Amino acid sequence: MTSPQSDREKVVSKLPAGLRQLLKVRAAQLGIALQDATAEGIASWQALGSNLKPLDTSGAESFSTWLPTGQWEQFRADASARGVSLIQGLAQSVQLWLDSNPAPTVERPAFARRMIICNQKGGVGKTMVTAGLGEACAEDSEQLYAVRALKYLFDDNREADVAELPGLGHRVLLVDFDPQCHLTKQLGQDIIPRDEDSLAKHMIGESKSDIRDLVVPVAEESFGGRLALLPGCHDAFLIDLGLARARAREAALERALAPLEDDFDTIIIDCPPSLGLSMDTAIYYGRRRDGERPGASGIGIVVLAEDSSADAYELLVEQIEDARNDLRIDIDYLGLIVNQYDARRGYIATSSLEEWKAIKDPRVIAVLPDRTQQREAVRVKEPLLSYAPACEQSMNLRALAREIA
Repeated sequence: MTSPQSDREKVVSKLPAGLRQLLKVRAAQLGIALQDATAEGIASWQALGSNLKPLDTSGAESFSTWLPTGQWEQFRADASARGVSLIQGLAQSVQLWLDSNPAPTVERPAFARRMIICNQKGGVGKTMVTAGLGEACAEDSEQLYAVRALKYLFDDNREADVAELPGLGHRVLLVDFDPQCHLTKQLGQDIIPRDEDSLAKHMIGESKSDIRDLVVPVAEESFGGRLALLPGCHDAFLIDLGLARARAREAALERALAPLEDDFDTIIIDCPPSLGLSMDTAIYYGRRRDGERPGASGIGIVVLAEDSSADAYELLVEQIEDARNDLRIDIDYLGLIVNQYDARRGYIATSSLEEWKAIKDPRVIAVLPDRTQQREAVRVKEPLLSYAPACEQSMNLRALAREIA
């Protein structure tokens, strides 16, 4: 609800709960204040030359907002003159505004965006970030979710605003590219047996089926069929051997995933902790394509606020820069994601965080704390944003998704 203004007055009435929720979502989708949407609806209703068909207002609940001074009083008079109750008139006004302001369609990219989540150091939380980003991107655009104000993602120990925003509604594919298969296990899916087709086999030309047959849905009841996973297989440990013999090996991942790109808006790769040939294919896959806007696809590097993570970062950046120069391709950084941060760990954590922030390219785009709900979701093998949708970490991940989506 907005703050009072000198030219507005607070009014209290009743509105069916479902209609109120639709109004709240639609206003957020269009970036319009709830009070302005209500005022527009009432004005449109008052301008009608005849009454509308009555709506079902049973179970109407309290609804308050701020309207231009005098509008509510005039509305009451018009409703009385037309023989329409205030609750019915308000419901018709809201429905009229909804009908005149349809929900925006989710914008589909010309081709799938590719987010490469990586760091050659293990244990930094790449899998958590991959899953959380995918879940946040796939939430329903017709529902509102709590989103932490973006400024919170850059600093700790502060109060931060929380906004109710519509889900992004993207069709998302998560790709488990790590032979340890943590992403597959964390999402409660089965690892592909070694003797069956897998992403690795498609990359080295040994597949016998369509790669689409490997994709499985994730928590359909929470994400409406928009979130899917290409499960991992332990045979990825041997992928570098196969790539060593492959033609144009840097494009092997792109060739394998190409049949899937028309089905998804966003493809997020959970990379192995490696600087081998498989990582080269992921870097190449995340390059900027002809006609693609800068930053639409690229490399997201997950780090910790400690020294060993900085050493691993330098090796990874060197590999990325070598690919950029040797292959003459444009590679954008999505940014640095400082994960599992806890200022209570003292000087090492706080000073390391400041060193990460001092790097301007790539820049820090999020500082994610270590939270219990995240570990619980992993333990029960459920997506965090369906296991604990209102928890702090879920709000943080939605903000991160909006920063780079």
